[in-house]
Amino acid sequence: MKSVEDIESLEKVIGQLLAAHSEIAVLAKKSPSDTLNSFKLKMINRVIKTSNSILGEKYRPFEDFEQFEEDDLPSNSDVTMILAQYMEEAERCRSDNVMQEYGYWYYVLDGKISEIRSGPPSKVGRK
Repeated sequence: MKSVEDIESLEKVIGQLLAAHSEIAVLAKKSPSDTLNSFKLKMINRVIKTSNSILGEKYRPFEDFEQFEEDDLPSNSDVTMILAQYMEEAERCRSDNVMQEYGYWYYVLDGKISEIRSGPPSKVGRK
């Protein structure tokens, strides 16, 4: 991470991915083959577009995936699967950018531990 804004953006997109995944997973359990409505798809595509920008090439789950096609509405289960991949990569990015000091976890900014606290990494030893 290069700035506090990078950290804030990552934290925000992680929250958005978790919320969207939770919402769509409920729909997918009930009706996996049903298509997402256009309003939800627009919101999902915004989160994915932001995620692609924040995650960059290193953490982006699919290099050739930009967003879902609005003319060809995806199924609930398709969206759930893609969001799960984005959540994994966003967490890998976060985990690769935190360090422990005195029993607490902090984000790393420009190679140095910052004062911005974080949770422990879930992907230990992946760097």
